Amino acid sequence: MVHQHSSQPRLSPSSDTEDMADMARLLAPRLAHFAGVARTEHVTRAAQELQVPQSTLSRAMVRLEQDLGVDLFARRGRTVSLTPAGRTFLTHVERALAEIERAAEEVRADADPATGKVAFGFLHTMGAETVPGLIQAFRVDHPRVRFSLVQNYGEAMLEKLRAGELDLCLTSPVPDAPDLVARRLDEQKLRLVVPADHALATRRRIRLAEAAEETFVTLEPGYGLRRITDDLCREAGFKPRIAFEGEEAETLRGLVAAGLGVALLPPPAFPRPGVAELTVTAPRAAREIGVAWLDGHPDTPPVAAFKKFLLSRRGNLLPT
Repeated sequence: MVHQHSSQPRLSPSSDTEDMADMARLLAPRLAHFAGVARTEHVTRAAQELQVPQSTLSRAMVRLEQDLGVDLFARRGRTVSLTPAGRTFLTHVERALAEIERAAEEVRADADPATGKVAFGFLHTMGAETVPGLIQAFRVDHPRVRFSLVQNYGEAMLEKLRAGELDLCLTSPVPDAPDLVARRLDEQKLRLVVPADHALATRRRIRLAEAAEETFVTLEPGYGLRRITDDLCREAGFKPRIAFEGEEAETLRGLVAAGLGVALLPPPAFPRPGVAELTVTAPRAAREIGVAWLDGHPDTPPVAAFKKFLLSRRGNLLPT
């Protein structure tokens, strides 16, 4: 039986992106209904299984065909069979519905209070000791919560927060931005690291101004520690002469050990041979560590639990 179409406007192959989005919004609510009718080949049985009125289901199938501009069913009373176009459409609809169900299962699993997932970012310098210790302590009470861990420099992590790729991040300096919420958690002292055979290596303390003539190795511009290094040197009355720029603090410590310069760095997770680490007495050399998240972004239960845990570690975040 040939199904007569109304004069409803249809999308042509030349439709633009906005038209395609409109079509998707029209089709999406009807796809599960179409699959149900196609599976049972009977409108009444499909309506009972889907728990919708038969008349509503019939109208939905007619509208779907009108929107697509093709006949999906051959009708014999309340019994229907798929046309070739209907069989082609069903293959893709079933694939799409299965993908939607997988996505729904994934987001439900990620939000589960006991076994959900936290996307957590942190600085490279916190990866060896601080973050493993935090997660170990958190999982005493939340043993099955999963983590997606991202190590990066501060600005890159803030962009991932804004993009929805991270739930929380530990960063320095503590950001001050209108779209973010940040809380200071702790402070980490920085040391002047010099080669073990350097003239300053026998010292325990130093004023940073005494290193004005030294060659520095630093992190690249854009890293929070680089900004802090530049600011501290400026406060000490000089602009550092930079020989090497890197992306990871322990690489810089290795460059210092090789005699290629000095560096302002946080304490290492483990003692590094070949260097001496001096306490900087002036100016005050430290960096603040804070946790940040996107303002107004709703937390899943596991994210809320881990955020509460991090805030409870204020002043006791870093290993002593």
